[in-house]
Amino acid sequence: MEIKDAMKEWKAGQFRPVYVLYGKDRYRMKQFVAELTDKLLPAEEQELGVVKFDMAESPIGEAIAEAETLPFFASSKLVIIRDQSVLAAALGGKEGGKIDHQTDQLLAYLQEPCESSVIVFLVYAEKLDERRKAVKLLKERHALLAFQELTENELLLWTIKRAEEQGRTLRREAAEMLLTRTGTSMQQLALEVDKLCLHAGQGGTIGELTVDKLIATTVEEDVFALIDAMASLQVERALKLYNELLLRREEPIKITALIARQLRIMLQVKELEQHRYSPQQMAGQIGLHPYAVKLAAEKARKFTVAALGGHLDRVAELDYRMKTGQIDKTLGLELFLLSLAAS
Repeated sequence: MEIKDAMKEWKAGQFRPVYVLYGKDRYRMKQFVAELTDKLLPAEEQELGVVKFDMAESPIGEAIAEAETLPFFASSKLVIIRDQSVLAAALGGKEGGKIDHQTDQLLAYLQEPCESSVIVFLVYAEKLDERRKAVKLLKERHALLAFQELTENELLLWTIKRAEEQGRTLRREAAEMLLTRTGTSMQQLALEVDKLCLHAGQGGTIGELTVDKLIATTVEEDVFALIDAMASLQVERALKLYNELLLRREEPIKITALIARQLRIMLQVKELEQHRYSPQQMAGQIGLHPYAVKLAAEKARKFTVAALGGHLDRVAELDYRMKTGQIDKTLGLELFLLSLAAS
C-alpha cells in the first residue's frame, strides 16, 4: 500500500483496521501517525482514545485485548504498537526476546477486527519477515507501508517544499548546503528549515549566504573539509579549519577518531567501487545514508586505496602515541595533517 493512498482513504472517512509502518525513516512514520490521530480522533478525545504498547515490554495479547475493548469516552480507539520482535524478527515463541508472544491471537484478530479500533504497528526495521503468517496476511490486506530513507534529490525537494509551504523560497544550492551541514535526519532538517524561514520572513528568499550565516557546521563536516583541504594541498585552509576546531574546544583525540572514521569510510567506498557496487548497495554495506556515501566517494577520488590504508595505519599509531603521552596531542595531529599534504 502506498502512503498517499492511505491518506486519500482518510479524507473519505475510511480507516483500515491495521497499518504496519516499517523502515528507517522514523520522522515520516511519526508524521503519519500524527496525521492519522488527527483524522481519526477529535483533539479532545485523543488523550483517552490513544493507547500505546511496546512489544519489548508487553505481550501481543495485551495489545489485541485493548483493541477488542470498546473505546471509553471516545468515538474510536487508536492502538499504537512499537514492535521489534513480532513482525520484524521471529513470529511466535521467544525468539523476539524474553516475552512469549502468542501470535495466534493476532492472526485471529486480523480475521475479525474490531470496527471501533485501529492498530498501528511501528517496526523500525528495513524489512519484514514475509515468511511469517501474520506478515503474509497483512500484505494480502494491503496493510504494509514502507518508509525507506529518502534519496538525496528527494530530501532536497522535501526541504524546498517545506519552505514553500511557509511562503518562502529556498534555493536549491542553499538546500544542498543545508543538507551537507545538517545531515539526512529529517527531524533536524525540518527544524533548520523552519529557523531559516523565520529569519527570511514572509515571501523571503533563502540563499547560500543565509544558510552559511545561520546553520553551524558540524565537527564531522569540518573534519571532512580538513581531509579534503590537505588532499588538495590547501595547507593554509586546512590549518585554519584545525585551529577553528581547537577554538571550539574540540579534543584532538576526538578529531583524530573522526578523521580515522572518515578515512575508513572512504577506503570502504573505494574498495566497493572496484566491485562495481551502486551507491545504494554501498550504503547498505557500510550502514550509511546514500548521500553520505556520495560525499565520501567524491572525497575519496583524491586518494588511492593504498594511500588511504597507509593513512589509516598512521592515524592508529598517532592515536596510540597521543593516549600514552608519547606526543603532544595538538602538535601530533597538526604534524599528521601536514604529512597528508606532503604525501
